Amino acid sequence: MKQGKLFYYIPYGLWIALFVIAPVVLIVYQSFFNIAGHFTLSNYATYFHSGVYLKMTFNSVWYAFLITAITLLISYPTAYLLNQLKHKQLWLLLIILPTWINLLLKTYAFIGLLSRSGSVDSFLTFIGIGPKQLLFTDASFLFVATYIEIPFMILPIYNAIAELSPSYVNASRDLGASGWQTFSRVIFPLTLDGVKSGVQSVFIPSLSLFMITRLIGGNRVITLGTAIEQHFLVTQNWGMGSTIGVILIVAMVITMLLTGERKKKGRTRHAK
Repeated sequence: MKQGKLFYYIPYGLWIALFVIAPVVLIVYQSFFNIAGHFTLSNYATYFHSGVYLKMTFNSVWYAFLITAITLLISYPTAYLLNQLKHKQLWLLLIILPTWINLLLKTYAFIGLLSRSGSVDSFLTFIGIGPKQLLFTDASFLFVATYIEIPFMILPIYNAIAELSPSYVNASRDLGASGWQTFSRVIFPLTLDGVKSGVQSVFIPSLSLFMITRLIGGNRVITLGTAIEQHFLVTQNWGMGSTIGVILIVAMVITMLLTGERKKKGRTRHAK
């Protein structure tokens, strides 16, 4: 029986080994070689002693934080409202639909909307505000990145709220708690796991954005993802690009540890 179960783990194990473990090992291995192919630790020394790379790291974390914070502020009320609607599955489907469209196509669609001759600029001119530089700004980058990441924040929060028993909310109200007290002391703490999952789903990908920063931010927004792209495709310094990749992997692992679900101590043990 156990051998039959182990057989079904083989495809999963092969997938993890070939497409998760092997790429990470290759990146770590390549990070110890310079552009001439010689073994060295200079890539890490350059990274930690370079103000440019440290600034890129700060920018990556800062913009990822802003994208995650804005997305969370929009997504939590939206997820809560969705759970109150009659046809919530239909509205949820409409939120998921944009994720079926290729990221590059959505980015170019926003370029058409936000460009100097785009629909948004034409509307601003029509109402008398005048033409504005909307594309290639920090605001446009945050707007587009937030739009793209919103479904990945809404879904886990929506599921957490849907699994919340109404009896807890009713009990809180019966005990005289106000709406804010019910939310802050009952609803939000009990749906915090959904928030953490959403933060992971948004913050981690936002750390390594590079295509949106180039097409929407116009290279005004320089992040570690942009640096990796430059080293692999332009300068051909794969060692330095791999070093930055290792730093991003470490940052992602730290994020997962900080936002991961912790087992509570003192749980009752199962009776033998």
